Amino acid sequence: MKLFKSLRSRLSLSYLLIIILTLIITDVALVSVLRAYFLNNVRDTLYSQLSISTDIYERYFADSTLEENVANDEDGFWRQSEGHVQIVSLDGVVLLDSTGNRPQQALSSEDILMALNGQQGTTIFTRGENGESLMAAAMPLVSNGEIVGVLRFITSLRGVQQSMGVIVMYLAVFGVAVVTVTTLISNVIAQRFIRPIDKLTKTAEIMATGNYNVVSVKMHEDEIGKLSDTLNYMAKEIRKKEELKNDFISSVSHELRTPLTSIKGWAVTLKDPMTDTELLQQGLDIISNESDRLKSMVDELLDFSKFVSGKIELEKDWVDIKELFLFLKHNIDDRAKREKKNFVVEIGDDMGSCFVDPNRLKQVFINLIDNSFKFTKEDGHITLRMDRSRNFIEFIVEDDGSGISELDISKVKEKFYKGKSSNSTNGIGLSICDEIALLHGGELIIESQLNEGTKVTLRLPNGGK
Repeated sequence: MKLFKSLRSRLSLSYLLIIILTLIITDVALVSVLRAYFLNNVRDTLYSQLSISTDIYERYFADSTLEENVANDEDGFWRQSEGHVQIVSLDGVVLLDSTGNRPQQALSSEDILMALNGQQGTTIFTRGENGESLMAAAMPLVSNGEIVGVLRFITSLRGVQQSMGVIVMYLAVFGVAVVTVTTLISNVIAQRFIRPIDKLTKTAEIMATGNYNVVSVKMHEDEIGKLSDTLNYMAKEIRKKEELKNDFISSVSHELRTPLTSIKGWAVTLKDPMTDTELLQQGLDIISNESDRLKSMVDELLDFSKFVSGKIELEKDWVDIKELFLFLKHNIDDRAKREKKNFVVEIGDDMGSCFVDPNRLKQVFINLIDNSFKFTKEDGHITLRMDRSRNFIEFIVEDDGSGISELDISKVKEKFYKGKSSNSTNGIGLSICDEIALLHGGELIIESQLNEGTKVTLRLPNGGK
């Protein structure tokens, strides 16, 4: 059965089965039509002879009864027939049989019954001695307007069977020839279809080894050609992802090495018993800050891992938006003062609430505001505000910083992506924010112009009150 496991074999077999099935249906229909045609010719010939004979009987032999005509051996009305002739009475008794073998029992075949009812009838039957097929045709014998008996002609169908045998033999030979030619052609056609698939398979196997620089050659503008384009596009995207991943690993390694080096250096310094109290305090502060920085980076990486594996579950609750904005203002005002940047949080008296995961929402805001601070110079402006419509709540973080180039803006939400001039540590912050927005049924919209600033909108469904 290995022969039929390949696509080429199955395709060739499919073509072959279709042709064979078509030939069988066509041959059966053709044989049936030809057989019916030959039988109709035989029947029409018998009817023609019967019609002549019954007309002669009605014109010239109607003065005597049928029995008298038979007894007097009056055969002028049926002698023109060279076949087997029977004259049957109204009771179905054979009064005359041209072969001399008169049946002892009355006949009741369909053709005789129809003739007794004034119609012409035909019956096909098999002779018991040798199994020969015969056709019997009968017509009524009429005398003075009344049916007096039945004239029946019987002929052998051997000629029809022989002709049909020859036709069937020719059809069989023709069918074998067609199947042979079809098998050869189907193999050629199947090979033509399979060749590009084989090349695609080999290309995919090379890619599976990790070589994504191989290119699939497009042979035809069809579905397989489209598959080839898709495979090339996939390889291109994988190469891009690999480059981003490598850049990410390099960046994370560098970012982790910096605080670790600082912590290691100060730990060695603090081990010196001659270290004074002021330097000791300074070193401990640096170790604490660098540890917090490391923890923040590790937490972000763990979050990213959970999002990629789909293990994040939101813990939603009703959140007062005014209290949320006050929390953000309180936590970020000190940073704004240190970095001499203007941070404005637009807080209204009645801002309502929203049904969200409060910790994840704070994570988004802190990340977005942190990005704005990184890309905004001294005396720059960062604004946090909210717009509520009938269907959405929009949280907007806007700055007048360096902005994002057109080349980068479509990619900044991709995992591991960092722009050439990016101050981002690992390129996953916006990716995590985007995932959180999607989990809430919302979206993260980024609008920016280079050197003019950036506007990031977190749009969530308005399920608040």
